[in-house]
Amino acid sequence: MKIVCHREGLLSACQLASTASASRDVKPILKNLKAVVNGDHCTLMATDLELGIRLDVRGIRVEEPGEAILPASRFISILRESTDEEMTVEAGSEACRVLGATNEFDMAGEDPSAFPDVPTFDLENYHELTAGLLREMIRRTVFAAATGEHLRYGATTGILWELEGDQATLIATDGRRLALCKGIAEAHGQHSTKGMTPVVPAKAMTLLERNLAEPDEKVRVSFRPNEVLMKTEKAMVYSRLVEGRFPDWRKAMPQKHAARVPLTVGPFLAAIRQAAIMTDDESKRVRFGFAKGKLTLKAQGAEAGQSRVELPIEYGGKGLEISFDPKFLIDLLKVFQPDTALTLDLNDASSPAVFRQEPDYLYVVVPLVAST
Repeated sequence: MKIVCHREGLLSACQLASTASASRDVKPILKNLKAVVNGDHCTLMATDLELGIRLDVRGIRVEEPGEAILPASRFISILRESTDEEMTVEAGSEACRVLGATNEFDMAGEDPSAFPDVPTFDLENYHELTAGLLREMIRRTVFAAATGEHLRYGATTGILWELEGDQATLIATDGRRLALCKGIAEAHGQHSTKGMTPVVPAKAMTLLERNLAEPDEKVRVSFRPNEVLMKTEKAMVYSRLVEGRFPDWRKAMPQKHAARVPLTVGPFLAAIRQAAIMTDDESKRVRFGFAKGKLTLKAQGAEAGQSRVELPIEYGGKGLEISFDPKFLIDLLKVFQPDTALTLDLNDASSPAVFRQEPDYLYVVVPLVAST
C-alpha cells in the first residue's frame, strides 16, 4: 500500500485507534495497527482481542491499495514529531517506510494476514441513538463504574445497558455510588436487552465516546451473546462484555426523602473544592450542614487544619447534617455545565442521598457515617 496523507489527521486517527491496541503481551502483533487501503478509502484496525476498532481515515490520497501492519508506537511518534503537513506511507509485509519533505523512516514490516479480524457492522437488529445524546449519557455514568482497586462485587467495571422500545438506560456503580441516565433510542428489528444484563467495559465506552464528535450523527448499538458492536459514521467499536452479574440497581434506589434541596452546579462545586482543601488521606470527608437559606461545609485534616465554607441556598426545610467523600460529588458535578440546576434528596446522616437532574438523570451516593 502507498498513501499520501495529512499528517495531523492521520496522527489523530492512529492515536484514537491505538487505544484498542494490546497493552499486555497477548500477541506481539496486537501492539500494532493494521491499515487496509481500497480505492480512495483507508481503514485502521486495532484490537487486544477483548476490544477492537475499525476507524475510517479521512484526508488521504491513495496511490496504491493494499494492506500493511504499522508499528503503532513508533509510527505515532514519527507523525507527532514531524513538522510536514503531508507525509507518504509505503508499507507491506516486508517493510514500512514513512517519508516527509526532509526526513525518512524505515521499519520492518509484518504479515497483515496474521492480524486478527475486527468484526464489521452488518446487523439488522439494533438500537439507534444520536451521538450528542449518547456522549452525554456516557460522560454522566462512566465515572461511577468500579476500577480494579475498588472492585467489590459483580460486573461493575463497566456500564449496564438497558434497551427496550424507544428508551435507553445506562447505569454504572462501584457499590458506593450509582449513576443512571436515560435517553431516547430508536429500535430497529427485534433488538432488545430484555432478559439480559449486558455490561460494556468502561474502556470500550470511553473509546466510543471519543468517536462521537458530531452531535447529530446516528450511532447504532447491537448486543449479541457476550459482545456488543457500536457503529458511528466513521468507526465501529467492538467489545466483549464484562463477565458476571450486575447488582440489582433498583434495590439501591431510595423510595422516599425527608428533605429536597435545590442546588446550582457551579457555586456548589466551588464550595466543595474550597472545603476539601483541608482534607487529607486519612480524612477524606466533608461535612454538609443544611439549614434554612444556608449550607455550611466543614472539613478537618489531622495535619492539614480545618475549613469552613458557607453557601447561600434556597432551602427552607429542617436542619440536616451529612458527610460525603468530596471526590464522589466533584466527579458528578464536573460533568455538568455550571448553570445546571440539580436537586438533592436527603433522609438522614446514614441513608443514601440522591442528586437528580429531571427527568432523565440521577446519582445515588452513600454518605460517610461517623465512627463510634
